[in-house]
Amino acid sequence: MRQARIHAVLFSCVLTAALVSPALAGKAYDGLWNVKIVTKSGNCDPVAQYPLTVTDGKVSAAGADVTGSVGSQGYVKVSIRGAYANGQLSGNVGSGKWNGASGGIPCSGRWEASRQ
Repeated sequence: MRQARIHAVLFSCVLTAALVSPALAGKAYDGLWNVKIVTKSGNCDPVAQYPLTVTDGKVSAAGADVTGSVGSQGYVKVSIRGAYANGQLSGNVGSGKWNGASGGIPCSGRWEASRQ
């Protein structure tokens, strides 16, 4: 359960990052996003998927407190409860890396996002 929460927060952060400039970059990435995270090392869930909503440059997800931004060139940088993600969005897709911990044990991997 804790691992799933870390993953959900991480993905939410990634999508939140899709909105650095509320006027320009933010609007360009508004919508519903499906984020898939894959753990490459550590004790977190091997694979998880989460829906995230981006509105006016802000990312939200049910039950997750997410902060982050997306630059005008699509660069994503997000954090959520000690988990961090960064990467690149372009059009309707994006990808990057994430890191966090589960039960005090470090985890890391990649994320992929697609706009619905």
